[in-house]
Amino acid sequence: MCPPDYYGVEYEINPWMDVRRNATREVARAQWNALAGALGSLPGVTVNVIEPRPGLPDMVFAANAGLVVGKRFIASRFRPPQRRGETPHYERWFADRGYQVERLPEDIFFEGEGDALRSGDTWFVGYYFRSDARAHERLSGLLGQETLPLRLIDPRYYHLDTCFHPLEEDSAIVYPDAFDEYSRQVLHDRFPRIIAVSDEEAERFCCNAVVVGKTVITAAGCPILRGDLERRGYDVRALGFSEYIKAGGAAKCLVLGL
Repeated sequence: MCPPDYYGVEYEINPWMDVRRNATREVARAQWNALAGALGSLPGVTVNVIEPRPGLPDMVFAANAGLVVGKRFIASRFRPPQRRGETPHYERWFADRGYQVERLPEDIFFEGEGDALRSGDTWFVGYYFRSDARAHERLSGLLGQETLPLRLIDPRYYHLDTCFHPLEEDSAIVYPDAFDEYSRQVLHDRFPRIIAVSDEEAERFCCNAVVVGKTVITAAGCPILRGDLERRGYDVRALGFSEYIKAGGAAKCLVLGL
């Protein structure tokens, strides 16, 4: 995770961002602390922190920095130029801790765990708005595992983690209208127990969750999803992310899995 010392809505690179509606820094800090505390309280979970840097307000969204597989860090290649300055800091952090830093070719955009989520031995890779369609082919070669491309069609859900999160190998949280017809079919084929999210709760970023075992940390104000999850035996922890939703992110965007 990256503390929100310099976080703010300073430019507009997705439909949620409006520089006239900036985040309240004190509230953003409290919300970040609540998430870090909730994660740190879970058995077996340690929260590692990277130093934030001035001039990089979106560095707080650590999930977009890259993809971690074992002791390999596959760095992102951001499409928006405003975020490209984050990459050297994340690469240095991982290199200093013994990770092998790898990159996709220069002509392929890829935005890390924001667009790549794993379920079992399969990676689901979102593309169109930020990551390129070719990214999943390159990742398949790097990872030696199956990768399935999913096309995003709603610009509000520009990253895969804003509209999808696997729970277990047969179940996932999904906002179906964020995907084209083929991608929806792929998800239904792979996850027979899909929890389909409503329009209203999708807009509250309920899919942008962090799942640790049977604990799901998600955005507050999503009672339908919470009820569905609790009936399936999950411990749901609903937290406020109002200040991060202003920039198009919530729980998952703030966390990169190691």
